[in-house]
Amino acid sequence: MTLSYALKRIGMFLLVVWLAATVNFFLPRLGGGDPVRQKMMQTAALGGNVQGGMDEVVAEYNKKFGLDTPLWQQYVNYLWDLLHFDFNYSIANYPARVIDIIGHSLPWTVGLLLTATLISWIIGSILGAFMGWPRSPKFLAFVMPPLLSLNAIPFFLLGLILIYLFAFRFPWFPTTGGYYAGTFPDWSLEFAWNVFKHSVLPALSIILVSIGGWALTMRSVIITTTGEDYVTFADAKGLKNRTIFMRYAVRNALLPQATALALVLGQIIAGTVLVEVIFSYPGIGTTLYYAIRGSDYTLIQGIVFFLILSIALATLILDLLYPFIDPRITYTKA
Repeated sequence: MTLSYALKRIGMFLLVVWLAATVNFFLPRLGGGDPVRQKMMQTAALGGNVQGGMDEVVAEYNKKFGLDTPLWQQYVNYLWDLLHFDFNYSIANYPARVIDIIGHSLPWTVGLLLTATLISWIIGSILGAFMGWPRSPKFLAFVMPPLLSLNAIPFFLLGLILIYLFAFRFPWFPTTGGYYAGTFPDWSLEFAWNVFKHSVLPALSIILVSIGGWALTMRSVIITTTGEDYVTFADAKGLKNRTIFMRYAVRNALLPQATALALVLGQIIAGTVLVEVIFSYPGIGTTLYYAIRGSDYTLIQGIVFFLILSIALATLILDLLYPFIDPRITYTKA
């Protein structure tokens, strides 16, 4: 890989991030709502009356959030803040800062989705490899239909089914939340077990749905790989079936699987938002949901920017690592 190509890819990465960040700035404003006034009206409604002097209060908060300036100036300030990872205060949760809210939510999402994605990828790839190998046990052919059936179910719908079965009919797991109400988060084993029990159902909803997709992809790649000349040659040499399967078929089939995994991991923050919402899991998905409901521009922009950055960064890293993963790929001119 040449230095010029790496610089070109980095430049493309910066361009994509800038374009996506620009869309991220203008999109929440297309609705034409007034987030500060909306929040003030909600607060006043809780007190049972509309407080006087609201216009002055709204004007003061608009000034504090920079919403009283022209749109172009807001855009320039927005880009400058992005360079410092400063997303201002949350409109709906003032005086909390956006970066602090994201910092509290992000570990929950990464912990849940990273673990669930890796587990589903490993199990799905193993099952798919065996189902695509012609010399594997025949009973594995009966595993594919239920996996494909589960793969067709949306994450959130399976989550609702799991809640009904394992939280209401058989109360083995909690219904919602990241831990029991009133529990003080710490690094104890008791709290870890508390978090684990609350994460089982949302993780299962992701794993059971995802396994079928990974298995189907791996199965198709293995079937294609078994027809390659190097597999035929290894078989003609009299190598053991296990050696051909692991070193020639699976090893080469893992490249597209690893590519798909890298792209999915890049979107890990954005994925399964509705799963977090229906389980009231304290992650990025739930935070984004309530930010959209409250027209919290700054919080929406901060979360979406992290999504953009993670996807673009994962794509860039994967592109730069391709020549090291597969020596057949090269970016140098012949």
